[in-house]
Amino acid sequence: MQPVAPNWRTSSYTRSDSCVEVADNDLKCVMVRDTKARSRGTLAVQRDSWTAFVEYAKQA
Repeated sequence: MQPVAPNWRTSSYTRSDSCVEVADNDLKCVMVRDTKARSRGTLAVQRDSWTAFVEYAKQA
């Protein structure tokens, strides 16, 4: 199986490049990176963990 190339996107609420980008097109993990420091790397998390984080953030 070939690795999936990340399909990076920002939130529709983003008005500038001061946000995070998310690539969630891989079935195994979700990747996150800082739009202002893309070269500093990415954070890869399990899909279940990402879903739990998003649901928690919606409550805040």
